[in-house]
Amino acid sequence: MDKTISNITRITVALVATAFCVAAEAGNHIADDKIAVAKAAIDHAEQAGAPEAAPVEMASARDKLARAEKAIAGHEPKPAAAWADQANIDAQVAEATATQVRSSKAAVEFDASLKTLRQETNRASQPAQ
Repeated sequence: MDKTISNITRITVALVATAFCVAAEAGNHIADDKIAVAKAAIDHAEQAGAPEAAPVEMASARDKLARAEKAIAGHEPKPAAAWADQANIDAQVAEATATQVRSSKAAVEFDASLKTLRQETNRASQPAQ
């Protein structure tokens, strides 16, 4: 009887240990996925011109990504996931800022073109003297 209880205890301990290992590994995968998403967001922001339009946000995103990578290397998946999420958000803000700057420039150019067109139209419609 004692041997049966001892075997059941061993099996239970083994199952609990296995569950902890699986949970820890799942946490690493989540952090790895979030780091990959943050890297992609930073790449996308760079392609959108964010380094010139939003250098502070881009620097912050890169710094937080580096912290996430350092945390995952230190087997700290929760802080790594949190840093990666913040890096992703900073990269998205940088991209949005770059898009806004481009849109503002396009609006100014459009207004200038429209003004020129109106001037040309007014000049063409005036009778010759």
